[in-house]
This record gives sequence, C-alpha cells and structure tokens, in this order.
Amino acid sequence: HVQLVESGGGSVQTGGSLRLSCTRPGYTFKRYCMGWFRQAQGKEREGVAIIGPDGTTTYADSVKGRFTVSKDNAKNTLYLQMNSLQPEDSGMYYCAAETLSRCVSNWYMLSRSDLFRYWGQGTQVTVS
Repeated sequence: HVQLVESGGGSVQTGGSLRLSCTRPGYTFKRYCMGWFRQAQGKEREGVAIIGPDGTTTYADSVKGRFTVSKDNAKNTLYLQMNSLQPEDSGMYYCAAETLSRCVSNWYMLSRSDLFRYWGQGTQVTVS
C-alpha cells in the first residue's frame, strides 16, 4: 500500500531553484490538508509549508518569500517551488497529508508533524 511519493530533489548550487512534487494516486487532495517537512542531518524535523483544504498557505519564517506551496487538484499533485536556495535548506524533504476532518490550523500543524498520518519516503535536497 503506497502512501505518498515525492520527487524532484537533487543537488543545486547556492541561489538555485528546485521544484518538489508529491502525489498519491486514487485520493482527492482537495479533501486533505498537506504539508512539507524537512530534516537536516543531526537535527529535528521541522515544518516548511502547510496548505489547507481551502488552499490557505502557511510558511516557516526561514523560507518566507523564497518557497511556494501549491496543489493541482486535477492531477492530485502537491508542489513545493524552492527559489534562492541556501546551504541551510539542505536536508531530506517529506510530503505529509491528513484528512480534512482531522485538520487544524495551518500554523499549528506546521510545528506538529505528528498530526499527519500519511507520509512519503522523502527526497534529498543538497545545496552547496
């Protein structure tokens, strides 16, 4: 049973861009709240961006103005556009989802990864 699948990670030089994608065929993303989390080696997992069922977005202060989270409901695909990448953005990026009935405020879920039940395997992002 497949949960979520991320893609788009890789190595990029400082100042470059990457676009991450996340999908779960057979599920309607518009009925989920979804988010992106990352974990640098030796550090705790941290929230990057959250998008609610209504499309409302919330970002970590460290990525505001540089990252954009969006979703294409027709394709059941979640995206994270990352611009002006810095070395501190390096880490394993994970896509997460939770059903609408269990969703709470975006700002709260950004700091509580344990509230998400569905996860992808992660995609590595390295900036140098």
